[in-house]
Amino acid sequence: MTSNDLCQKWLDLPNDELDTSTINDVLGAITDDLWVVAAVADRIINNPRPLYDLLAVALERSENTVERLRNSFASQDSEEIIASGGHDPSPVYADDDIASYFRENPSHARICLLRSVLLDRKDRVDTFVEMFGKNVAAHGESETSADSDDDPWLDTEDAAINQPSSGTAPPLSLSTFLSQRLVDSACLLAAKESFGPLQVLFKRHGPSIWPCRLTILACVPAHVSPSYYQEILPKLALSQDEEHQSPIEAWRPVLDWSEFPIVQAALGTSGYHVTVSQGQLSTPSIDETPLPMSSQELASWYRQRIQNILDSTGMVDVALSMSQHATSQGIPGLDELGEELSLLSRLVYDAQAAAEDVPEEDWTLEQWKNMDSLAVVRAMLALSTPETLVADIRKFVLPYLFVLESRAERAGAPNPNISSQLLHDFVLGAPLEMVARIFEESKPTLPPGQRLIADNEDMARLALACLYGSDSIDEWHIMSQIFECLPAWDGASGNEDSDAVEMTLTSLGMYVTPTTARPKCTPSDLFLFFRPLPLSSLSRALDILDTHLESAEILSRWDAPAPLRWLLQSGNDNSSQRARAVRMARRIGIGTNRALHSQDDWEWLLEDMLRLCRTNDNGLRSAFGLLSRTEILSIFLSGLLSTGQLNVAKSLLRSKKSALSIDDQVVEEICLISSREFYDNASSGNYKFGDMKLAYDCLSIPSRSETVIREQEFIEATSRITSFNVESRPGVPLSPIEIRLTKDRLSLVSRILSSNSDAYKFQEVILELVDKLGFRGHAVPRVKTLAMMADTALQAEDFAQAFAAANTMIDTVSQLCSSPDISQEESNDAKEVCWVSCFQLGRQTEFPDAPKRLRLLGHALEFCPADRLPEILAAWRRLEKEEITRYLEGKGKGKGVTLPGRSGQGLFSSTTATRMRQPGALAPSLASRLQNIHLPTSPLVMADSAAIADTFSRVASKFPFSKTRPQANRAQSPQGDGQRHARGEDAGWPSLDREEVSAQASRALQRGIGWLIGADE
Repeated sequence: MTSNDLCQKWLDLPNDELDTSTINDVLGAITDDLWVVAAVADRIINNPRPLYDLLAVALERSENTVERLRNSFASQDSEEIIASGGHDPSPVYADDDIASYFRENPSHARICLLRSVLLDRKDRVDTFVEMFGKNVAAHGESETSADSDDDPWLDTEDAAINQPSSGTAPPLSLSTFLSQRLVDSACLLAAKESFGPLQVLFKRHGPSIWPCRLTILACVPAHVSPSYYQEILPKLALSQDEEHQSPIEAWRPVLDWSEFPIVQAALGTSGYHVTVSQGQLSTPSIDETPLPMSSQELASWYRQRIQNILDSTGMVDVALSMSQHATSQGIPGLDELGEELSLLSRLVYDAQAAAEDVPEEDWTLEQWKNMDSLAVVRAMLALSTPETLVADIRKFVLPYLFVLESRAERAGAPNPNISSQLLHDFVLGAPLEMVARIFEESKPTLPPGQRLIADNEDMARLALACLYGSDSIDEWHIMSQIFECLPAWDGASGNEDSDAVEMTLTSLGMYVTPTTARPKCTPSDLFLFFRPLPLSSLSRALDILDTHLESAEILSRWDAPAPLRWLLQSGNDNSSQRARAVRMARRIGIGTNRALHSQDDWEWLLEDMLRLCRTNDNGLRSAFGLLSRTEILSIFLSGLLSTGQLNVAKSLLRSKKSALSIDDQVVEEICLISSREFYDNASSGNYKFGDMKLAYDCLSIPSRSETVIREQEFIEATSRITSFNVESRPGVPLSPIEIRLTKDRLSLVSRILSSNSDAYKFQEVILELVDKLGFRGHAVPRVKTLAMMADTALQAEDFAQAFAAANTMIDTVSQLCSSPDISQEESNDAKEVCWVSCFQLGRQTEFPDAPKRLRLLGHALEFCPADRLPEILAAWRRLEKEEITRYLEGKGKGKGVTLPGRSGQGLFSSTTATRMRQPGALAPSLASRLQNIHLPTSPLVMADSAAIADTFSRVASKFPFSKTRPQANRAQSPQGDGQRHARGEDAGWPSLDREEVSAQASRALQRGIGWLIGADE
């Protein structure tokens, strides 16, 4: 084959078919050394075995040419200087000579250039093999088998640290490693966390990549622990106070002539550039740091690296490892940063490792530095439980406090109290469960070195501040645990007099009372109050605390809990103590602890209430110290009654062994108050069940008195009103509280009459209701009630019932006027109601019984005022004329007209004149004058209507008559119920003869119309 054919065959030969024999057969037959060297330089393959063979062939072909050139341009004296890469100050030859030669012999120049490239390639292949596998022969001796089972890249048993595991491909291919800059490969290895190969790269090619070491290290992921790449991290040479440079282990200690700097410079001068000839990939420029850094620069770099780790990942442990590594290498100025990171690491990974919820923001070093010490302590113990609190304090808090003390000493301002101050501040803001655990580990019986709080007085102050500053009302057992851990000073408070104790209590009560400037007294505020107190005052304060804890437990037992500071605030507040006692007795929170069912439970409650009003042996008052025994007993009885336990109340009041011994008058007052409470809260007025029954039964406990009876009758009246279904508004029954709040209780009777069509028929029932409404023994309300009943019956056109009510009213008024105990005002009121009602019924033309009408008009004349006589007389004379006319008409027809009465005779019989002259009859002169009164008819009719309207307008303000009735009622013709009344139509009435009418008229004329007939009689 010709040379061209061989060249073409080589160009057509694929990389995967290259082996030793093929390479030797094809390239060995080509005589052109330059072509062979260039062909090898242009072919980059991923398999190092054939690549070693290619490089060996090319280096062998170029060796003779380079050797001749070396012999031509170099002398024996300058060989060592030139070989070492240095420059001879008086060189034997100049690079201009070599450059001129290269311009004249371009083939030799290219061979030199390509040889330097191939030598660098061979070094890289050796480095690649060392980085990723060691089963390839150092000089290109390949295994005979090309099977994948013998591939050295799959066997990494002896690989360096962080090498890919067996079967894992390297992070970059051989061709990429050969074609790109070493710095780019180093950055890629750093990014891929392939630190073993990267360490090999630094060892073999240090001069090329060391200036870019900071850029390479910046490619390492921030989350990777520095322990994996600590060998390539910057170190400090302590003897020189600058960065340490690791020794270089190059593959060839002596450079080839083609690699001499002077030769490379000549090649460049003659127009041959290495980078172009090598075909390396173009990459951006990289910042270089060719000189070693100083110690301060190293410290700055490590701080920046730590900050980058925290900012990008928030992994405090990685940042701490970096700080610890820098400190171990002697980098100055990182001790305090290491302390901060160590404490922050404890907080993040130990103290808060059990957090279920991930915080919204990760912890940062800047945030940590800006936190005050107390916030750090609280953060360290944020997830602690009562079981783990003490261990967490010893593990996290105490080391932190030790660091703070050390810093203060280093700063020249030592503060030995900083630990105790921070621990005190934490205790003052901690829950009581946590406080109890700390106090248990601070008992005076423990060795001083084991106590968290070593000072006894500080313990007392902290306990007083925490307990009196707490809002808790259900942790009394925890408070008792705290109190049991406190020290006891025998005789410390024995010399303090009662005035000093009272002063201490008063001061404490005033201090814990909220003000505008301080709405709430916190434990920290109280600690400031207790801090200046001497030992004697502290001891006395603990005695007070003991008493208050006992009182608070009793209050909590009976569902009347209060914060402990309430016992201080109410020490001089009688009303506050009374309110709490009422709550305790009334069991407002009943059901929280236990309900009281038996008498024994109530006796236990009474015993505890009495204990709270006593003064103990130390002269200290309990929770109800301002209340007397009588007040406590009254409050207890009131609370007992409020629960409806009436049988228990009766039993305790009547038992001689019971402590419930109260005066009868007090019992009556309490029962009345309780009864009224039940009454006011009742939803129904029926006293047979519910709250109304309790209100009624309450009155059976005290002795019967007039007041108790009146209250019972009022409840019965309420029940009776409810039975009539009286409504406050359409569809809503009248409630008991509305009945009690009604100012004019007679209006309730009016509502009954107006809302029930038959209620007026039950005269005795209604009158009994009036008595039970509180009017028993008062005649005027009865008169008004009868008037309302008469008016209601009149509206219903039930004249018999109307007359019966009017007749009872007349008898009542007559008895009232004759009574010496009645006042003139009451007498006038009764008369006015009576005459108006009589006149209203007597003038009704629909009322067919004329004698009864005349009787009513006669009584109206008897009771009316003088200015109303003309109107009533006109009506009376009109009715009399009608009866005379009827009489005459009946006589003409041979029939006599009579009115029912005792005699059974007519109104104008033959004996009329004789009876008018009998004793008691109207005197002749008066009768004649009365007969001679002439009033015009038509004006009288008008005056009669106007007078009635005016009179009823005045009387209506004094009793609530029902003015109207439904129209349907007028269509009814109700008949009187003679069985329900003492008087009725069947009872028989005296005839209204002229004598009786004249007697009534005489009494009326004597009161005011003598001027009409003269004053001679």
